[in-house]
Amino acid sequence: MSAASASAASAQSATRAPAATTRRGPTLPRLVASEWTKLVSLRSTLWTAAVTVAVAFTVTYLSANASSGDPGFDPARSLPDGVALSQLGTLVLGVLAGTADFRTGAFRSTFTAAPRRGRVLAARTLATAGVGAVVALLAVVATVLGVVPAARSRDMSVDLAGGSAPQVLLGSWLMLLGMALLGLGIGSLLRRTVPAMVAALALVFVLPVGISLGAEMAMSPTEMMAESPAGPASLDPVSTVTAFLPGDAAFRMTTTADDGGVDGAPDLGPWGGGLVFAAWIVLPLAGATLRLRTRDVT
Repeated sequence: MSAASASAASAQSATRAPAATTRRGPTLPRLVASEWTKLVSLRSTLWTAAVTVAVAFTVTYLSANASSGDPGFDPARSLPDGVALSQLGTLVLGVLAGTADFRTGAFRSTFTAAPRRGRVLAARTLATAGVGAVVALLAVVATVLGVVPAARSRDMSVDLAGGSAPQVLLGSWLMLLGMALLGLGIGSLLRRTVPAMVAALALVFVLPVGISLGAEMAMSPTEMMAESPAGPASLDPVSTVTAFLPGDAAFRMTTTADDGGVDGAPDLGPWGGGLVFAAWIVLPLAGATLRLRTRDVT
């Protein structure tokens, strides 16, 4: 081989080398499909989904039966009762989705095959949203089925197209779906199942109760006896804080504008509650994205 041929071959190989090092990895649709497959293949996903749907039906059934004897019984009023507890299931589902790769060690192969970590998290978010949407839909259907026996006992029909029912059902579905995404964000941020689970449950369920109990314990007996009902323009600091926590804000989506807010708290309404809840979802997801991009994955 001549010297000119050798130099040409070496020049060609030199120009090809950078192309191999700039591989961008799988496309977003392929990553979404991969994350979807991993999520639905987890046994914990199936069990969590089944328990969520079962709880939604059982709680709604019991609540509707308990109130069916009231003179002003409205079956639609019992629909949010089931999702109030079954949101725990979709929250846990999201946490498990966010920590699964770190729990099993599969994150090493995942980020080797797809170096763009932000894209991986985006794909995982879309896959979790898809699974969460299906589970939320099944849970909402379960709540509807749960009120049917009580409605029939009063010779009433469950009108899903009239009154506040469409808004309540849509808000319930969005609430359950949002809890899955909130859990995903917390799980992806903390990366450890137990700390993420504790943090998620504390934020949604424990913190509002703890704030209210702490405020009551801090009040002296004289202050409690002198406390008067708040007027329309009076805002209670404790009620105001809890109204902006994710659990309370999310539940506002299952109400209507005519229901009004909690005494002493700002009336966020369904739209306001939804916006506050959306902000809570974005915060941990943004934190998880920043941590993936700026810190080593261990």
